[in-house]
Amino acid sequence: MTRKKVKLAYITNDSSRKATFKKRKKGLLKKVSELSTLCDIKTCAIIYSPYDTQPEVWPSPMEVQNIIAKFKMMPEMDQSKKMVNQESFLRQRIAKSEEQLKKQQRDNREKEMTQVMYRSLVGEGLQNLNIVDLNDLGWVIDKSIKEIDEKIKSLLEQQAVPPPPPPPPPVAAPAPQVVTMTSHASRTTKQDMFNDEAAARNTNTDLATDSSQNQQWLMDLLKSNDNMGFGRNDDMLPYSLHTNNFWSNFPFP
Repeated sequence: MTRKKVKLAYITNDSSRKATFKKRKKGLLKKVSELSTLCDIKTCAIIYSPYDTQPEVWPSPMEVQNIIAKFKMMPEMDQSKKMVNQESFLRQRIAKSEEQLKKQQRDNREKEMTQVMYRSLVGEGLQNLNIVDLNDLGWVIDKSIKEIDEKIKSLLEQQAVPPPPPPPPPVAAPAPQVVTMTSHASRTTKQDMFNDEAAARNTNTDLATDSSQNQQWLMDLLKSNDNMGFGRNDDMLPYSLHTNNFWSNFPFP
């Protein structure tokens, strides 16, 4: 919640004025103490009031005397440089208020003449205006024309500037090329595997040929035994009980 602005005027009520004095005096001494502590400067305060028989001095009478003596040792120009009394303070406030009033009057007059200009654009006459009003209206019209010219100039300068060129299209990355490389070692390995398979096929062919030859040789031998009289059942013995060395040395396939 914002603090309510206090009206700077004499308080006619005695009790309210006394309470305000005590409150403001306490705040003033607190600010003087803070100023001396934070900025490390020599400060003092002497307050006379109708509510106390003796003036209130801060921080102490001895310190106040030292500060006043130091002040009196300064040149008169430096003493009165920023010194004000009640009358000069009020004059400064009045001058500041008058300047603010003049500024507000100028703003109100400009807004009033702007409204007159807008009404004249829709056909309202200017017969009721005096010479002062017409001069002020002419100043407002000139100001508006100047602002319009500056705006047109700014728009033309913006149009004269060429737009930035469009960004170049993105370049597609080349497709990766797969390069097949066959080393001498890999070719040698494949050739060795092919030779091994051919050798294995030749070995199987030789074994099949030898087996066929052995079977044919066995058949011829059996036929020859039949012709020699060994083919009868009563003369044949089981292989496990035969003691002939010929059969033990026979190479079975």
